[in-house]
Amino acid sequence: MRGIVSTGTVVLVILGFGNHTWWLAAGALLYLYAKYGRGAPAAPPSGGAGPVPDSYRAYRERRDRQAKWERRYRRERPFETRRQAREKSR
Repeated sequence: MRGIVSTGTVVLVILGFGNHTWWLAAGALLYLYAKYGRGAPAAPPSGGAGPVPDSYRAYRERRDRQAKWERRYRRERPFETRRQAREKSR
């Protein structure tokens, strides 16, 4: 990210010798990077696991609920479950 911003700034400054508006664009780019780029918190990983539980009890309840749904899925779709098991063992 830092390399892209610095390269963009250099290009805008070079273009600014012909048109000073590009210097303003370079300044705006540096300002936005300083404000939002460096100190912005990283995006959470999207593993599909959902939010982090607040306590072990919340984690246990979520885990038990997930296990209940998985058991129900296996019970209601035995052929699909067997097919998935075959593909997983390959």
